[in-house]
Amino acid sequence: MLVFNVIFKCRPDLREEFLEAIITEGIDEAARAEAGNLKYEFYISVDNDCDLLLIEKYKDSAAVKEHVRREHTKRLTELKEQFVEDMILEMFEKADPA
Repeated sequence: MLVFNVIFKCRPDLREEFLEAIITEGIDEAARAEAGNLKYEFYISVDNDCDLLLIEKYKDSAAVKEHVRREHTKRLTELKEQFVEDMILEMFEKADPA
């Protein structure tokens, strides 16, 4: 299993608008519906008004490769250009239990 923590450092006062665009355009729903997607959830930081955390979990690298090819993922990239100043990406791999 592959786990990604994506921290979007949004432009001041644009975090809620960014999240609203993601939800309104169905990007989150489309990602959750992908084969091999185990989790795709956003979390709002209570300590920082600009941070938005996305936790993604995928069955394997093939599922991740398919995810990045999807139109909704490309649309998220476009939205990031409008709303996000910086992004931190952390990846973790968890072995399947034997």
